[in-house]
Amino acid sequence: MATELTMPQMGYDMQEGTILKWLKSEGESVQNGEPIAEIETDKAVVEFESYADGVVQAILVSAGTTVPVGEPIAVVGDAVEAAAAPDAPADDPVADAEQPADEPAEPPSAAIPMPAASEPIPVAPEPAPEPAAPLRASPVARRIADERGVSIADVIGTGPGGRVTRDDVVAHADAADAAAVAAAEAAAAQVEPEPVVVVAEPDVVKEPVAAADEPVPDVAEEVAAEEEQVAEEPVAEDTEPVDEVEEVAEEVEPEEEEQVEEEPVAEVAEPEVVEEEPAAADDEAVADIAEEVAAVEERVEPEPVAADAEPEVAADDDADAAADGAIELSRMRRQIARVTLRSKQEKPHFYVTSEVDMTEAMGLRREINDALASEGTRVTVNDMIIKACVDALKRYPKFNAFLDGDAIRLNDSVNVGIAMAVEDGLLMPAIRGCEAMSLREIALASKDLADRAQNGTLRPDEYTGGTFGISNLGMFDVSTFVAIIQPPQSAIVAVGTVAKKPVVRGADEIVVRQVMNATISADHRVVDGAEGAQFLIEVKRRLESPLSLLL
Repeated sequence: MATELTMPQMGYDMQEGTILKWLKSEGESVQNGEPIAEIETDKAVVEFESYADGVVQAILVSAGTTVPVGEPIAVVGDAVEAAAAPDAPADDPVADAEQPADEPAEPPSAAIPMPAASEPIPVAPEPAPEPAAPLRASPVARRIADERGVSIADVIGTGPGGRVTRDDVVAHADAADAAAVAAAEAAAAQVEPEPVVVVAEPDVVKEPVAAADEPVPDVAEEVAAEEEQVAEEPVAEDTEPVDEVEEVAEEVEPEEEEQVEEEPVAEVAEPEVVEEEPAAADDEAVADIAEEVAAVEERVEPEPVAADAEPEVAADDDADAAADGAIELSRMRRQIARVTLRSKQEKPHFYVTSEVDMTEAMGLRREINDALASEGTRVTVNDMIIKACVDALKRYPKFNAFLDGDAIRLNDSVNVGIAMAVEDGLLMPAIRGCEAMSLREIALASKDLADRAQNGTLRPDEYTGGTFGISNLGMFDVSTFVAIIQPPQSAIVAVGTVAKKPVVRGADEIVVRQVMNATISADHRVVDGAEGAQFLIEVKRRLESPLSLLL
């Protein structure tokens, strides 16, 4: 039976992933748990493991494509199904071709007594895909279609089997928006040239004088609105062409003055020909006026260029903003921002701090490392803290739980997430199954996890499987801090550096001890402050009596 592999959610609040490279090709066999592709998330590149045995029947998404979580990316099935898959679509056309070949003479006569013979041909393959096509759309595609106001039935799917993907919906919506903008621009372009045609068309001047009764009233109506501004120049009563040209020039003058504020168009628009008052239409004078009008138009045209220069100023502003120190968030930093913001918004944090005497634990650690030196294994302070927290979680399991609606769900396994600083930000992969590990096994698993976190070879379940968190800034000489809970977890312990301090012991005796501060951050919806104090005291007791970590 074929199994559809989908884009996994490899991290809290992960919405999509990018397939960098396929490690298997179509037709290759794959085992359950075997890497099949490399996927880039917001935080790292991880190997995606197949959760089915068989043969890669189809790769649905090419390398370099970003796919939403839950979208199918490949199909794995039995070798028999893979072999039969290409034959299936070929059988139908062959069968259709064989029927007319075997019965070339019978169809005309057999069509009357045997109508059933013609029914299977159109009914069997054709109607089935039509009702199914609109239904093959991902949930993300449907949601985006609702948001963009797009009918999912109008979108052409490019996914497997005609499936409508998110990219299909976005492309369809963008195309519709672009068409609407183009239509609006075309309509605006048709309206704008109208006044220019009236002003710039010199053919009006060349109309015969005999038809003056028709154009003169039109020009007079346009000039009437401006008579108040040019009242000192009376409108000529005769209809000679030169007077008509003068009226057109007066009409051009105010319009050009509005568009070009700094250029005195009036000087150009008042030709000396008006003062001479020729008695007849002079072709040379008309040509001069036409040239002057054309020159005015050329001076008016550069205006849009000045408007186009505005984006250059915006670009300079952006460059100035970058110079001021604005840094675009990386994909990992955006993911961290989403997770931490959501954690603080959804989880009411409370904090409890305690001082832990690590003198005995540091001595035991030194002895253990001396004993394991030949094996190349070292136990860190963090390994001892992990072991102490795991033992405390067995007594207080609510700190290894999460809130599910109105119920608290206890996790079956103790998977301790460790905050790790990497080049681009922060990761919190988990050591799975810590409840069954010894201190030495935790040390080995912790080192392996840290190495693979730096190399980008963590497994998806190590990103998402954490049930409890530990954050250690002791290596940075930080004494005390509080950590943010990693959803959906309910608690995290923050520890600082181990430093020598004077401590009062016994009957007012001051001694030097190695001390560490530990602070637990917990979800107040799941546990209370008193429970947080009890849990932290249990961790403190085990670290101050470190032999209990070896039992």
